[in-house]
Amino acid sequence: VQLQASGGGLVQAGGSLRISCEGSRSLSGVTIMGWHRQAPGKQRELVAAVDNRGSSHVAGSVRGRFTVSRDNARNTLDLQMNNLKPDDTAVYYCNLRSGSVDYWGQGTQVTVSS
Repeated sequence: VQLQASGGGLVQAGGSLRISCEGSRSLSGVTIMGWHRQAPGKQRELVAAVDNRGSSHVAGSVRGRFTVSRDNARNTLDLQMNNLKPDDTAVYYCNLRSGSVDYWGQGTQVTVSS
Protein backbone atom coordinates (compact mmCIF):
# COMPACT_ATOMS: atom_id res chain seq x y z
CA VAL A 1 0.00 0.00 0.00
CA GLN A 2 1.32 3.41 -0.96
CA LEU A 3 0.30 6.41 1.12
CA GLN A 4 0.45 9.84 -0.48
CA ALA A 5 0.31 12.88 1.78
CA SER A 6 -0.54 16.36 0.63
CA GLY A 7 -1.04 19.75 2.20
CA GLY A 8 1.08 21.20 4.94
CA GLY A 9 3.23 24.28 4.66
CA LEU A 10 3.97 27.44 6.61
CA VAL A 11 1.37 29.25 8.67
CA GLN A 12 1.34 31.82 11.44
CA ALA A 13 0.31 30.90 14.95
CA GLY A 14 -3.45 30.84 15.22
CA GLY A 15 -3.87 29.86 11.60
CA SER A 16 -5.23 26.71 10.01
CA LEU A 17 -3.99 24.01 7.69
CA ARG A 18 -5.43 20.84 6.26
CA ILE A 19 -3.34 17.81 5.38
CA SER A 20 -4.60 14.79 3.49
CA CYS A 21 -3.48 11.25 2.92
CA GLU A 22 -4.63 8.89 0.20
CA GLY A 23 -4.00 5.18 0.17
CA SER A 24 -3.40 3.36 -3.10
CA ARG A 25 -5.84 0.60 -2.21
CA SER A 26 -8.08 -0.64 0.54
CA LEU A 27 -7.35 -3.59 2.80
CA SER A 28 -9.69 -6.15 4.25
CA GLY A 29 -10.33 -6.40 7.96
CA VAL A 30 -9.96 -3.76 10.60
CA THR A 31 -7.52 -1.06 9.65
CA ILE A 32 -6.42 2.07 11.42
CA MET A 33 -5.33 5.19 9.60
CA GLY A 34 -3.58 7.86 11.56
CA TRP A 35 -1.42 10.93 11.53
CA HIS A 36 1.81 10.92 13.50
CA ARG A 37 4.28 13.75 13.82
CA GLN A 38 7.92 14.15 14.61
CA ALA A 39 9.51 17.40 15.67
CA PRO A 40 13.29 17.90 15.54
CA GLY A 41 14.97 16.10 18.40
CA LYS A 42 11.76 14.45 19.54
CA GLN A 43 10.20 11.04 19.15
CA ARG A 44 7.43 10.43 16.69
CA GLU A 45 4.05 10.72 18.36
CA LEU A 46 0.49 9.86 17.44
CA VAL A 47 -1.68 12.86 16.68
CA ALA A 48 -4.97 11.29 15.65
CA ALA A 49 -6.26 8.02 14.24
CA VAL A 50 -9.50 6.50 12.95
CA ASP A 51 -10.34 2.88 12.33
CA ASN A 52 -12.53 1.77 9.45
CA ARG A 53 -15.48 1.37 11.78
CA GLY A 54 -15.38 5.05 12.69
CA SER A 55 -13.78 4.93 16.12
CA SER A 56 -11.30 7.75 16.52
CA HIS A 57 -8.64 8.96 18.90
CA VAL A 58 -7.14 12.42 19.13
CA ALA A 59 -4.12 13.22 21.28
CA GLY A 60 -4.75 15.44 24.26
CA SER A 61 -2.27 18.05 23.06
CA VAL A 62 -4.36 18.79 19.96
CA ARG A 63 -7.85 17.89 21.09
CA GLY A 64 -10.29 20.68 20.39
CA ARG A 65 -8.02 22.14 17.71
CA PHE A 66 -7.48 19.23 15.31
CA THR A 67 -10.18 17.17 13.63
CA VAL A 68 -9.52 13.87 11.88
CA SER A 69 -11.80 12.39 9.26
CA ARG A 70 -11.64 9.27 7.17
CA ASP A 71 -13.37 8.28 3.96
CA ASN A 72 -13.25 4.51 3.58
CA ALA A 73 -14.62 4.58 0.04
CA ARG A 74 -11.83 6.90 -1.12
CA ASN A 75 -9.12 5.50 1.20
CA THR A 76 -8.39 8.98 2.48
CA LEU A 77 -7.59 10.48 5.84
CA ASP A 78 -7.75 14.21 6.46
CA LEU A 79 -6.49 16.26 9.37
CA GLN A 80 -7.94 19.72 9.83
CA MET A 81 -5.68 21.73 12.08
CA ASN A 82 -7.00 24.94 13.61
CA ASN A 83 -5.49 27.42 16.06
CA LEU A 84 -2.04 26.11 15.24
CA LYS A 85 0.78 26.72 17.68
CA PRO A 86 4.55 26.81 17.18
CA ASP A 87 4.74 23.54 19.12
CA ASP A 88 2.76 21.90 16.31
CA THR A 89 5.73 22.36 14.00
CA ALA A 90 6.81 18.93 12.81
CA VAL A 91 6.87 16.52 9.92
CA TYR A 92 3.49 14.84 9.80
CA TYR A 93 3.37 11.23 8.65
CA CYS A 94 0.36 9.28 7.48
CA ASN A 95 0.15 5.72 8.76
CA LEU A 96 -2.01 2.74 7.92
CA ARG A 97 -2.02 -0.24 10.27
CA SER A 98 -3.43 -3.58 9.24
CA GLY A 99 -2.95 -6.21 11.88
CA SER A 100 0.73 -6.09 12.77
CA VAL A 101 1.79 -4.39 9.54
CA ASP A 102 2.45 -0.65 9.35
CA TYR A 103 2.54 1.38 6.16
CA TRP A 104 3.97 4.90 6.18
CA GLY A 105 3.67 7.85 3.87
CA GLN A 106 6.55 10.14 2.99
CA GLY A 107 5.69 12.90 5.49
CA THR A 108 4.67 16.49 5.01
CA GLN A 109 6.19 19.48 6.78
CA VAL A 110 4.03 21.74 8.90
CA THR A 111 5.71 24.87 10.20
CA VAL A 112 3.99 27.30 12.52
CA SER A 113 5.66 30.65 13.04
CA SER A 114 5.16 32.70 16.19
